[in-house]
Amino acid sequence: MSFLLSSCSIQNNVKPEQKKIVEISERSTLAYQKPPVQLSENDLWKRISKGSTLKPRSQKDLYWHIKWFKDNPDHLTRVTKRAGPYLHLVVREVEKAGLPIELALLPIIESAYYPFSYSHGTASGLWQFIPDTGKLYGLKQNYWVDERRSVIHSTRSAVKYLKDLHALFKGDWLLAIASYNSGPGRVKRAVAKNKAKGKKADFWNISLPRETEGYVPRLLAVAELIRNPHKYGQTITPVANKPKLESVYVYSQLDLSLISQWTGLSLDEIYTLNPDLNRWATPDVFRYELLLPIEKVAGFKKARSAYPKKKQLNYKRYTIKSGDNLNKLAKFFNSSVAYIKNINNIEGLKIKHGEKIIIPIPKKSKNYYSLSKDQRTEQRLNSQKHGKKIIHKVVKGENLWLISNRYDVPAKSIIKWNHLFNAIKGLQIGQKLIIWQVSKVKASKLKNLTKIGVNVKRTITYRVRAGDNLSAIAHKFGVRVSQLLKWNKLFIKKPLKIGKKLKIIKSIVKQ
Repeated sequence: MSFLLSSCSIQNNVKPEQKKIVEISERSTLAYQKPPVQLSENDLWKRISKGSTLKPRSQKDLYWHIKWFKDNPDHLTRVTKRAGPYLHLVVREVEKAGLPIELALLPIIESAYYPFSYSHGTASGLWQFIPDTGKLYGLKQNYWVDERRSVIHSTRSAVKYLKDLHALFKGDWLLAIASYNSGPGRVKRAVAKNKAKGKKADFWNISLPRETEGYVPRLLAVAELIRNPHKYGQTITPVANKPKLESVYVYSQLDLSLISQWTGLSLDEIYTLNPDLNRWATPDVFRYELLLPIEKVAGFKKARSAYPKKKQLNYKRYTIKSGDNLNKLAKFFNSSVAYIKNINNIEGLKIKHGEKIIIPIPKKSKNYYSLSKDQRTEQRLNSQKHGKKIIHKVVKGENLWLISNRYDVPAKSIIKWNHLFNAIKGLQIGQKLIIWQVSKVKASKLKNLTKIGVNVKRTITYRVRAGDNLSAIAHKFGVRVSQLLKWNKLFIKKPLKIGKKLKIIKSIVKQ
């Protein structure tokens, strides 16, 4: 990848034909719809530019990065528009912690201020936390939520992480920012190497990966563009210098359809403001921090207080039948094994025939919750049914992996199309399977699908590491081996070389 682009700047990898896709946060009524104008002195971007303190060694360090933005003038307009609902919250947390205000611009580099974004290292959210670092900084990742995508929680965790890096590098912010990109260990080794040779050991003089060498100047270039947009032919979308969102604490699980009913917000808007939500309800925790537009909070609180607590979530009484198991029930009722066990005080995985249990279920049909994790994936899978229907008869030696590769469709699509809830036990010889041979979706249908976040893809560059193989890489990114072979013009019998770069086309809605 060119040193001009951080690998986390995945928005820059969007193909020309994908630029027409309407992104979730840009559709929100909370995003600014007015044409860009001259920024007022009270604009939030002005507040950031006036408070900027980080400087480059010289303007020459920023030349190629600024040139990229000048050659792509629409990019900053789109990103600053997308940042609108979240920016004040991010600036508030950054300033409260005493960090340089420019760090509120870091999500422009990391995710283009797109909370559903997903990158090559399985990083997610505005701040692109990988799973392990997210857990280290207290971000929950479970059936109900992925707090790496939470605007408020991920920002607080990013602030803590950056403060720790700043302390580690004894007050050097540029080294701390470089470490955020490539990891503190790598930067520490580079600093130690220069010191051992009696050389300068600041960011501008140590040797780092090309990606990181471009990462810090790119952030400084964005800060320069925000300070002087007209000088560089940039149009910044105005953002009022006042809060737009307020936290409301939810103390019991709440169906999202009720939040929509009480606030007048669409489900898309609720998911956009709270992108950590994976399902149709808030999580089963003592206290969940829900973000709402300030003007909606009073109405929400009033409606919630008047609504019976017992009706805030629907429950179904179910009698265990022969052949039932917890995994099957969790899938059927759009729930999780852990949740069903917890609410019914079930130990282990065994359930008895005739036993009665209760299961929480959505108030609306599952299609209503269009941006839940399941629905983002299901819409994508269902979109593949516009091809030719094939009946495949299983023969000796076949398994789901072989069949999925033969027809070039995901194994989980075959499982879904044929209701193979016990697919792990294997297929039966002679068993008939429905296969939808993928074909081009009609333009009008595709347009409707993209409106709810379907098929929004990013091209990721992955560098092969020791121990990697095609199957492991395919599993890591949720793609098929046949796709890796096709995208990279590889032959399955030829081993991968360490350091080789692979192209991976990833749908960000498959997180």
